[in-house]
Amino acid sequence: MKRKAMTAVGPGAGASLSRRKFLRRTTLAAALTAGPTLLPSSVLGQGNAAPNSRIAMGFIGLGGQGAGHLLGGAWTYVPGGYVARQDVQVLAVCDVRKERRESAQQRCNQMYAQRYGQASYQGVQAYNDFREVLARPDIDAVLIAVPYHWAAPMSIMAMRAGKDVYCEKPIAITVREGQAVIETSRRFSRIYQAGTQQRSEYGGKFRIACEWVRNQRLGQLKEVFAFGSPGAFYPDPWITDKSAPYPSTFDWDLWLGPLPWRPFAGEAGHALSGCFVGDVNWAPHRYDIVMWTVNPDPTAPVAIELVAGGVDYHFSNGVIVHSRDYPGGGVGGDGGACFVGTAGRIAVDRGAIVSDPPAILKQPLRPDDVRVERANSHSGNFLECIRTRRPTMCHPETAVRTMDTILAGGIALALKRSLTWDPAQHRFIGDAAANRLLSYAPRAPWRI
Repeated sequence: MKRKAMTAVGPGAGASLSRRKFLRRTTLAAALTAGPTLLPSSVLGQGNAAPNSRIAMGFIGLGGQGAGHLLGGAWTYVPGGYVARQDVQVLAVCDVRKERRESAQQRCNQMYAQRYGQASYQGVQAYNDFREVLARPDIDAVLIAVPYHWAAPMSIMAMRAGKDVYCEKPIAITVREGQAVIETSRRFSRIYQAGTQQRSEYGGKFRIACEWVRNQRLGQLKEVFAFGSPGAFYPDPWITDKSAPYPSTFDWDLWLGPLPWRPFAGEAGHALSGCFVGDVNWAPHRYDIVMWTVNPDPTAPVAIELVAGGVDYHFSNGVIVHSRDYPGGGVGGDGGACFVGTAGRIAVDRGAIVSDPPAILKQPLRPDDVRVERANSHSGNFLECIRTRRPTMCHPETAVRTMDTILAGGIALALKRSLTWDPAQHRFIGDAAANRLLSYAPRAPWRI
């Protein structure tokens, strides 16, 4: 049976883009399954020809992380952000908040005008509706930094439109969404990078911890302390009696998108209160490193035990992952973890990596030791893979496997009972109530 395409029309769409025009443009964009396109000078404004290696990008979501990626901030690790890179040409910025998109457009155009020595530059266009960005055949890739519930649907629509995708966490808020991300990236041969940048950044601390543990510098790995709760989408207390007028410059209906309708009740950030249990914000960072290092059998069932203060994951290789701090705290709280083996422990986070005994980290790897994939820049890895068509550091299978683990633990927290997760079948064993939380019915007209 053929999978129905996600529809992209309906009330509250924002800009006036007809269904016929959108489908025509999307069909053209979906045909672009090769590498970066050549940019004509007319796209760049004022007659500037683009070098062949320049990747044309659109940026969807211009809050803290999105604006940081675009213009320079804590998540790009490149001064000036993507707009300052010589190998990228920003063509579009998009946000449901008018002030954000217009500010980003103005700053990008000013930076390009200065770079090209022009009095003005109009090559960066601003959009309220992300579907207009996806309909542009001259855009190779998009960076998506949007509210949690939009991450997977928007990534899927972008890949179907022929775009490569860098998507900020949490990647997906349901297991079924995650599977759709994998299937879409395969079907349309799209490059996808999850925004779990700790594998690439922070001086390689997390990679060092991973390689030292995998090469048994701790002896046999026994326990991991993840320093944080998993989480899941759980829209049970959805009804609210709060209501407030939303600004005329804010497209509330498009912000909600696939979520069930509810009145606007004040500033909306990443998510609405009452929609999530646990932590889907930091958990993708922490558990990505945990899963990378533990490297469990991806087909073996995982027992998820409900314990005081969280859950324990029991993996088939005998490792227990605790969703709490290492006793006494210490290094690991800043997006990291503590790995405990029969011969010592290693704790790592964004600020430090330490071992007990200290001599563990002083032992260099041997030539025949296991190495994991290496990249020194997460954004750079994404752009390189767009050109080479090789999988990224955090490709869909990797990102979704981690997210499934997080969501499974979050569902155990929501139901307040222990569960057994089958990662090969992407479902719980013998628990129909838990399996009903693997997806939700999106609000019309948004469909996967």
